[in-house]
Amino acid sequence: MSGGRLVGLGCGRTHILCGGHVLSTVTSGEIGAIIGDGRERNFAIYVLSFLLWPVILSTCIYMTALGLAADHAALYFNITYICLALGLFTLERLLPHERKWLRNDGQMLADLAHTLLNKGFVQVLVVVGLAIGVAEVAASKGGGFWPAHWPIAFQIMLGLVIAEAGLYTAHRVAHEWSFLWRFHAVHHSAPRLWFFNTGRFHVVDTVTSILLSQPLLFLAGAPSEIFIWVTSITAFIGMLTHCNIEMRFGPLNYVFNTPAVHRWHHSRIPAEGNSNYGENLMLFDVLLRTFYCPKRRPPANIGINDPMPTKFLGQVAHPFRKDQSTLAASRTAIDSH
Repeated sequence: MSGGRLVGLGCGRTHILCGGHVLSTVTSGEIGAIIGDGRERNFAIYVLSFLLWPVILSTCIYMTALGLAADHAALYFNITYICLALGLFTLERLLPHERKWLRNDGQMLADLAHTLLNKGFVQVLVVVGLAIGVAEVAASKGGGFWPAHWPIAFQIMLGLVIAEAGLYTAHRVAHEWSFLWRFHAVHHSAPRLWFFNTGRFHVVDTVTSILLSQPLLFLAGAPSEIFIWVTSITAFIGMLTHCNIEMRFGPLNYVFNTPAVHRWHHSRIPAEGNSNYGENLMLFDVLLRTFYCPKRRPPANIGINDPMPTKFLGQVAHPFRKDQSTLAASRTAIDSH
């Protein structure tokens, strides 16, 4: 208010004055609500930072369950995925982890094209379509050694662990074998992490992950419902993993592939970046000692030290160039943590 001021009366009460006249008497708590209590706001944000990730993922899982119950898994997944993207976009601007990552890097069209090509076409049509179609014919009720009598929650966890074995292997090999690193480098060349470049993968990189993970579920005799659960959760965690939101995770870092863990994976320093290969779970990273999450802030200057085109077609063609056969071995070298 113009010319207004506050006069403390003691005992937690304050006069609001204007032109020498008392307009109102309020408590200190009400003053905090009027002018903003920094301590209360910071505490609320601190608590929120712990709740965001599990609440968002739980909501996505709940929507997946509703979709399966309604026999409209694909419809519910698409709605949930779009809502997740919109929600993360908003939160990235309200609670950014790195403000510099909010700046346009000029590669949004390339990121979108990669997403539509491999995440959209390959993963949805090949993985989801093939998995659901074949699994319904060959193992709709569970087959092989699959424990179909287990509660569904335990079957989902088993499916995630089995798929993770292949996903972890594919990811680690992509870092340790220079030939595959050529393709995986497209993903790591991103100069920032945010929800939009979640699908920034070379199509060869994506196919490799599929070939090393999905057959394991088929061999185990997993029913179609488990394929839907695993592919859906992988998509949700993938977008959450790359989001630029200030969140805290505590012990969850040792269980799931959280943003805090994955940011270290995108470090330019091989000793830091050649770690945390888990797609959804950190189980194999912990067991095989590739887990890395020190108690300090991850680097904001991420990417690779080798050149990479900024346009989509250039990134698709880049791994096939002859000079890529001499790609620096420093990135693909094994580092023990």
